[in-house]
Amino acid sequence: MPGMGGRELAEQIALRHPETRVLYMSGYTNDNILRDETLRSDAEFLPKPFSPRVLIRKTREVLDKT
Repeated sequence: MPGMGGRELAEQIALRHPETRVLYMSGYTNDNILRDETLRSDAEFLPKPFSPRVLIRKTREVLDKT
């Protein structure tokens, strides 16, 4: 996205709608993302590549969290 990354977009949305759930996806490995503090440690993350079935399952998991 020009001018803004996914994390920044999620933060802006959370200011207006804190109930919004976010699932991050990246070609980077989970360890690299979290080690570099790109995402909070409690962030939901799905590393690429993934199958449609894995995406559906993870999306459902994120939506069902309380």
